[in-house]
Amino acid sequence: CDTFGFPNFMNTLEESTSSPNQRMTRYQILTLTSIASVNFSSMICYSILGPFFPKEAVQKGASQTVIGLIFGCYALCNLMGSLVLGKYIVQIGAKFMLISGLFVSSVCTILFGLLDKVPDGATFIILCFIIRSVDAVGFSAAMTSSFAVSTKVFPNSIATVLGSLEIFTGLGLILGPPIGGWLYQSFGYEVPFMALGCFLFLMVPFNMYILPSFDADPSKDSFFRLFTRLKIVLICFAIFTLSSGLGFLDAALSIYAIDTFNLSPGYVGLLLLGLSLPYCLASPLLGIVSDRFPSTRPWFMVLGGLFTATGFWFLGPVPILQIKSQLWLVVFMLGIIGFSLSMTAIPTFPEILDCAYENGFEEGLSTLGLVSGLFGAVWSFGMFCGPTLGGFITQQLSFEWAASVQGGLAFLAVCIIIINVFYIVLFITTRISDTLKKTDKADIWFWQFLDHGLPQLQMNR
Repeated sequence: CDTFGFPNFMNTLEESTSSPNQRMTRYQILTLTSIASVNFSSMICYSILGPFFPKEAVQKGASQTVIGLIFGCYALCNLMGSLVLGKYIVQIGAKFMLISGLFVSSVCTILFGLLDKVPDGATFIILCFIIRSVDAVGFSAAMTSSFAVSTKVFPNSIATVLGSLEIFTGLGLILGPPIGGWLYQSFGYEVPFMALGCFLFLMVPFNMYILPSFDADPSKDSFFRLFTRLKIVLICFAIFTLSSGLGFLDAALSIYAIDTFNLSPGYVGLLLLGLSLPYCLASPLLGIVSDRFPSTRPWFMVLGGLFTATGFWFLGPVPILQIKSQLWLVVFMLGIIGFSLSMTAIPTFPEILDCAYENGFEEGLSTLGLVSGLFGAVWSFGMFCGPTLGGFITQQLSFEWAASVQGGLAFLAVCIIIINVFYIVLFITTRISDTLKKTDKADIWFWQFLDHGLPQLQMNR
């Protein structure tokens, strides 16, 4: 019987990815280890900028809007890289794509640490854009490949595995800000990037050794065909609202916390733990529930969106509420946003993949690459819009109003998903009622509906 509490990580994966009498194969363990190392190392390097880079960039002559664009250009290049690399993952090779992405990202992280040596103003800003853009392409290669490989090796428990791997993503996001802030305070601007860039570089030979190779045939499916499905479009909008909010926090939260609460960069890094820690703890548990009870996924997205909206509205808080901003309230709302992020994000990937398979996409690495690329592209588009729009609103109005807009986007996604769910329920109920009136095999039809869903019934009729 199941026990209450936090399950052992490896035992949980074995129970979820295999039959009761089987354990994970060596092939699966090596893949899981490799992807976990990629998630951790990539995210720790990505997240070190938050506590100190915006302040450093201001001193170098960048405005709040330009800082938002620097964060946003990373996401925009990530978007383009995800689409191209997701489409051609079979031709390039999943293993080569992942390893080369790690190498490019590590080199760019080290180069970013040298930017304090360049002249202030336009030179600094241009080099920031160039290095971040190239870094984004490397990051998109590693992440697109890791998502595709994970789902290929664990096809029957996608949410469980992705949720469990988000432990390492969360650890990277948790450790990056405080480590980056502490290294910056203790040793200056260069050391955080040099240290973590070298750490990321060490992951290149490590993954070359342990990651298996993957062979597959290319397919003729495309991103355009994925976007013809309304369900996928709605899920993508929900993903966009999440990443937009996170991108906004990356670019604007540290300056707001320093100006409002007089915090040091080190304490800002600790402040961001309130966002990352709940996400890290909740993701594996929500992944298990999502796999065992797939019907809960839409409601996870709805509840997660509501919590996200609430978190952003009270993060400032919304000026019309006339509530004074307090540090404990900011920490608490960041925790709400972190938890709601996992609740909304974990079910989205398997839902998109299920929808693709239901609509005739081939089961294989090529389709997994398309779905991974789509997920990464939509996520990156939100990470571009969040800092860019949020930085502009913060500069023109205030952080409080910018956070309120992010909450409004999350609430809009919830409303759209609820309308779609009720429309589907109404449609299915109407079809069942009409069909039962026309057939004298109502009991057989009903059980076929429970087993196969509406498309199979239409074929059988």
